[in-house]
Amino acid sequence: MRRRLLILILIIPILFFCCMLWGSVDIPAGDVMRVLTGQPLENHVWEVILIESRLPMALCAMLAGAALSVAGLLLQTTFNNPLAGPSILGISSGASLGVAVVMLLLGGSVGVHGFGYYAAVVGGAMTGAMTILVILLVFSGIVRSTAMLLIVGILVGYLTSSAISLLNFFATQEGVHSFVIWGMGSFSGITWSRLGVFAMIGVSALLLSLLLIKPLNALLLGSRYAESMGIDIRRTRNALMILSGLLTAVTTAFCGPIGFLGLVVPHIARMFMRTSNHAVLLPTTALTGSAVGLLCTLLSVLPSRTEVIPLNAITPVIGIPVIIYIIVARKRLHYFN
Repeated sequence: MRRRLLILILIIPILFFCCMLWGSVDIPAGDVMRVLTGQPLENHVWEVILIESRLPMALCAMLAGAALSVAGLLLQTTFNNPLAGPSILGISSGASLGVAVVMLLLGGSVGVHGFGYYAAVVGGAMTGAMTILVILLVFSGIVRSTAMLLIVGILVGYLTSSAISLLNFFATQEGVHSFVIWGMGSFSGITWSRLGVFAMIGVSALLLSLLLIKPLNALLLGSRYAESMGIDIRRTRNALMILSGLLTAVTTAFCGPIGFLGLVVPHIARMFMRTSNHAVLLPTTALTGSAVGLLCTLLSVLPSRTEVIPLNAITPVIGIPVIIYIIVARKRLHYFN
């Protein structure tokens, strides 16, 4: 197990360095190393590209991948469902609805309207996601069954998608274009100031999730066993939903709705470490999510071109084969035991 964890820890800096090296402008590996070690470059343009563009993008990819992956792990354990993910409860759809209200009612794009408009987009995403989360928490006090709560989340997601469709229908062409671009998902639009806010919220939520390792392991053995250990099931479920909702909301706000990472990465971590013990699985899931986020970033870069491929065009290519394998080999995986 330690050897597998060491392999994973070594993969991340390799992918990180490749993200710094690979791009529309060819920069020598030696110059990349000098920037990473804090040394100035003679070529000021290369230094700006590395520090202001590639470095925050790589850090954002690591944090977003870890946040979505841990959110997916929390939800899969909470609902005892290996196919649960951050989007299943409608939280991602709620964040998208908040952004749709800002973009489709106000029109325009973030680049045109500047930081104030971008702040409104982030605020809309957080407000939309938290609104859905509050609705789910209210229903959690009424509905005792986690399966029924899962169904409620799916229905809420359909309602938010319907509202987004109506906003698209009545919006301006410019607003629809901005919303479609945002909905494709990207790590490349991050700046240092935005990354600071993202990191403050995301890292705090990730650290708080470590405090729930014991209840998560107890839930694997069933709700009755967890209750016999003195764990308040409803309070624990609400805490897990709040954390997963916060991780999903903040990532969606800053990077757009990114599919499959939260659903697939926990399974990759389980298969890689061959354990369901959250004391090992939770940090491994975060590290695996960072590695997959960096890999997606690397695949999204087009050499000799300034454009990047949308993340949601890449994540299904990675995620769908894993999901198919999980469905086919589910009896041999023994995840929740």
